[in-house]
Amino acid sequence: MLFEIFDPKAPPRPIGIDLGTTNSLVAYVQDGRPHAVLDCDLEVLVPSVVSYDERGNVVVGRNAQRRALAHPRETIVSVKRFVGRGANDPETKRLGPYEFAAPGSEAEANVVRFKVHDKAVTAVEGSAEILKVLKKNAEDKLQKVGGAVITVPAYFDDAQRQATKDAGRLAGLDVLRLLNEPTAAALAYGLEKKKDGLYAVYDLGGGTFDVTILVLDDGIFQVRSTGGDSALGASRWASIRRRARPKSCGWLSTRPARPSIR
Repeated sequence: MLFEIFDPKAPPRPIGIDLGTTNSLVAYVQDGRPHAVLDCDLEVLVPSVVSYDERGNVVVGRNAQRRALAHPRETIVSVKRFVGRGANDPETKRLGPYEFAAPGSEAEANVVRFKVHDKAVTAVEGSAEILKVLKKNAEDKLQKVGGAVITVPAYFDDAQRQATKDAGRLAGLDVLRLLNEPTAAALAYGLEKKKDGLYAVYDLGGGTFDVTILVLDDGIFQVRSTGGDSALGASRWASIRRRARPKSCGWLSTRPARPSIR
């Protein structure tokens, strides 16, 4: 068994973060190979869920997930959906059973603010709590963490990208750059080493499903076009399948009536 010796003089190691709609993870590169960081439960994926209890404590990940049923308004699920959205966005109120704080100014109207107990929490602050946990997991593994590259959907606009950077800085991260998720996938599969041309990247995530056309020119990827459904992901497919299963199996219509007892 090989043990990695920590060198206190070694420079901090940069990390890569996938801040996902349903789950998030952090990874680093060693000897040219990527390694995902495990959390205290020895799991790679951290559910992108943030919950706030009545004492002001913040719970992230699986423990926050367990609180969602009993505390739906104090538990923000898939907080990434709200990043960069305005309080008056009609889509905002359809994304969950949350209570939103009324904007007190024109600037606040451009930001979603969840009403949690006696305070308002923004989507940027919620995302920052997830990033703090990922940063802590990386520090437990690497001792010292350098800058961070965070992946974002190709369809994110300037406001959503800036909100992601703000969340990273709020979490204490030095955000080196944002990387489009399709480009990150292409690089992970080594497509930059193949011949120039057009490539289609399908991304079926936990909360979204989209396809992006990339152009590879001399080892550099450019996003030609992207589209999809930000509310149709694997979790949505699973819920539809669960609802359809009883009817398709005849459980709702073909059971014989219970005989009456006289």
